[in-house]
Amino acid sequence: MSDKTRITTGKVKFSYANVWEATSINGGKEKFSVSIIVSKDDKKTLAKIEKAVAAAEKVGKEKGIKLTKASKRPLRDGDEERPDDPAYKNSMFFNASTINKPEIVDKDLEAILDKTEFYSGCVGRASINFYAFDSNGNKGIAAGLGNLQKLEDGERLSGGASAEDDFGSEDDDDDLM
Repeated sequence: MSDKTRITTGKVKFSYANVWEATSINGGKEKFSVSIIVSKDDKKTLAKIEKAVAAAEKVGKEKGIKLTKASKRPLRDGDEERPDDPAYKNSMFFNASTINKPEIVDKDLEAILDKTEFYSGCVGRASINFYAFDSNGNKGIAAGLGNLQKLEDGERLSGGASAEDDFGSEDDDDDLM
C-alpha cells in the first residue's frame, strides 16, 4: 500500500453508517461501510481525495490494472446523484467499506462504545485508503474504510423521530385518560 493512497479527511458528514456490525449487500462478503459526504466548499479534503485517487490509479497501472474513462471512480456529485436528499446538497460523496471493524473514537480519541453515539448524520473525520480493483469484469478505484472519529453531533439521517420528539410534549396528556 502506498502512503499516497491513504488520507484522513477533513470534517465530513456520515450517512448509511453501517459501522457496528458487518452486513452483506446483495449476498456479497460481509463488510462494515459508510457513505462519506464532503461539502463542495471543503476544497482541501476534495483535493486530498483526488490526489489519493490518482496515486491509486498509478499503483493499479503498475499492477497491470488498466483503467479507462468508463472505470468506476469513488467520488460522486450529490447534487446530481441524490438531488432529492438534502444531506447531499452542495456535496460530493463516496462510499467506503472494509471487512475489518473500524475503530470509532471521539474528538479526544477515546473509544466510542455506545452504538447510539455514532450514527448517520454525525460529523467527523475518516481515514481512507484508495485502491485500484479489477474484479468480475468491473474495474475502478474503491475506498477502503480505516477508522472513524466523531467530532460533533449532527441531524440524524435515519428519517425517524427521537423518543423525546415523540413523547416529550405534555400537550397530549389529556389523551392518556
